[in-house]
Amino acid sequence: MSATANLYDPLSTSYWDSDDARVERDRTFTVCSNCRVCVRFCPSFKDLFAFIDEGGDADEVGFLSDAQHQQVVDECFQCKLCYVVCPYTPDQGQEWKIDFPRLILRSLAIQGKKGQIQKGARLLARTDLQGKVATSMSGIINRTNKVKFIRKAMERTTGISRERLVPTFAKVRFSKWFRRRTKPEMATPRGSGVALFTTCLVEYQDPEIGKAVVNVCERNGITCDLPDGEVCCGMPWLDAGDVKKFREHAEKNVAALVESVRDGKDIVVAQPTCAYVLKNEYADFLGTDDARLVAEHTFDISEYLMARHREVPLDTNFSGPTYETITWQAACHYRAQQIGPKSRDLMALTGAKVTMVERCSAIDGTWGLRAENVAMARKIARPLMEAITKADTDLVAGDCQLSNTAIREETGKRPVHPIQVLARAYDLEEG
Repeated sequence: MSATANLYDPLSTSYWDSDDARVERDRTFTVCSNCRVCVRFCPSFKDLFAFIDEGGDADEVGFLSDAQHQQVVDECFQCKLCYVVCPYTPDQGQEWKIDFPRLILRSLAIQGKKGQIQKGARLLARTDLQGKVATSMSGIINRTNKVKFIRKAMERTTGISRERLVPTFAKVRFSKWFRRRTKPEMATPRGSGVALFTTCLVEYQDPEIGKAVVNVCERNGITCDLPDGEVCCGMPWLDAGDVKKFREHAEKNVAALVESVRDGKDIVVAQPTCAYVLKNEYADFLGTDDARLVAEHTFDISEYLMARHREVPLDTNFSGPTYETITWQAACHYRAQQIGPKSRDLMALTGAKVTMVERCSAIDGTWGLRAENVAMARKIARPLMEAITKADTDLVAGDCQLSNTAIREETGKRPVHPIQVLARAYDLEEG
């Protein structure tokens, strides 16, 4: 591994050196300032370049204050898109090797180790605990989330703005539905089947997405398994700077999934952030062969189904409702996987004309929901909301449920996951 790679390697001792991290931020900020291709992506770059221009020396940015560095770190919401378009990433084979998102994660990890974590971050990162409690009393929780004085108290406790719409909780968790259902008989299953990585948003808040995954897969001869022991992917802990907790979650999930891979199954994920984490973060933060094996066999659900379609076409005998026009938001963490517009292609199998919108909702877990970021997040998301409103198609679709909630809040439209478009077309969607 190169010295530059060690700068982003959480298994390296130098990773935790705050002075070394400052030197690397100065180096990265200099390269970024001389390029500026990412100025359109987020406030981190806009403010960084403004600080440098005001200082007057883009070739030596050591004059930036600690407070200015902190602002750049705080304003990054880990959309990962700067890495996708960056001409200087470590895999490009040139001497200026930078990875801005991982540098910010490193900075957050160092802060976390020092106990400098945002208000409410540790509470919000306990998604499994919240989900188990909230689904057991979903009616009460969903109603109280609409009560102004309760939301005001929540804002003081967790930092989540009282203004933002938050996802509701389901009465029946996805895993409970999955284990209670009657499995269909398949004369000739296609391959070894798949293992489902549920994700918190599907498990606790929108099980209908998971049901659609299972029903569409089984319609096409793909058996589905739900391994025991899965927990939250851990990304909320990484965003909070708690690498130890993130590793604990990663280890549990790798242990839960790796035997399915050894049995010949691929892992499918219906939320892009979680798919990105399994593919790109687990191997680096754990450094194990099992983590790498899981990463190599993890697929976004649309990515997986379109790969199977290229081998043997999926069933296109649709007896249920279809749509002539669909607007699809290509969410940031979906694009960050660099898999191409597979969800668009999947929905197009139903005969729909799909318009793709490559704009950010600026949510990233809870970043865009936090009170101090709401105005900034809405400004960033405005082009997305305007594009969806202007398109005025029969349906809006998006892979990220948090992003879909933001779209609903701002436009009044209720997006569905692309896999639900197929489930409806097969007349398999469950109410």
